[in-house]
Amino acid sequence: MTQHALYLDLEFCSGCHSCELACRNEHDFDPQTNGIKVLEDRPLHYPDAPEGKWHWDFIAYPTEMCDLCADRVERGLVPSCVQTCQAKVLYYGTIEECAKKLAEKGKKAAIFIP
Repeated sequence: MTQHALYLDLEFCSGCHSCELACRNEHDFDPQTNGIKVLEDRPLHYPDAPEGKWHWDFIAYPTEMCDLCADRVERGLVPSCVQTCQAKVLYYGTIEECAKKLAEKGKKAAIFIP
């Protein structure tokens, strides 16, 4: 049996929270079963950065409640967070596919395996 994973390209996450809302909707708006969260890494200005350069990231991460929408996947669909991600930073695939994407990306990316 092939094991699947979730690839997250954190460089382009816009912080829209659509993945969170999709997850809540999929699980009947129960905050206890929300499988993904989006954190905001507050704006930081580094002293050695060029004038006007700020660092501001959004970090989408699956929680321990994430099961990669097993019921949706059984029906041939992708997890709800992947389907609704407006920036297309989430990808659902096999561990091998996700590992290849991670190796190509090199930075600001992660793989989640439930």
